Amino acid sequence: MNTRISVLVILFTIFAISGFAQEKSRKQIKEEKKIEKQKQTEALVNSKTFVFNASSAIPEGSKPVNLTAIYYVKFSPDTIESYMPFYGISYSGVSFGGDTGIKFEGKPEDFTVAKGTNSYNVNALVKEQNDTYQILLSVGFKGRATLSISSNNRSNISYNGEISAPKPKKKK
Repeated sequence: MNTRISVLVILFTIFAISGFAQEKSRKQIKEEKKIEKQKQTEALVNSKTFVFNASSAIPEGSKPVNLTAIYYVKFSPDTIESYMPFYGISYSGVSFGGDTGIKFEGKPEDFTVAKGTNSYNVNALVKEQNDTYQILLSVGFKGRATLSISSNNRSNISYNGEISAPKPKKKK
């Protein structure tokens, strides 16, 4: 009787250990998700087709402003489209009381992506009839990003947010 119980205990222990060995730990699952997010971010940045969604604006010389509306910059090799708010000083060429956001759409004259030690660095230059925009985007491996926009007619401004894949256009 004792030998049967001993054998059953040993068999149960072996099955229990092998069952636990196949389950992934929380740490392993978290690490796999982190690696998958890094791969997605790398694919987006290298394709040069993604959207920066802003969550806060950091005007030069002022306090950060949390953004509650949807503001974005859409990047693609052919066009960069910006719909961002502006908080700061406007210089010549910007009318008083008009639309004060940084809104433009144009073909980038310069559009480069470089991988750094902790992030991807995206540089772009868009020229319009009345202004030139220098765009610097630093994207962390997890998708969080900081965008800086320099303009000839306005003070510099930075934004915090994250990048995502562009939403497919709806067919009409």
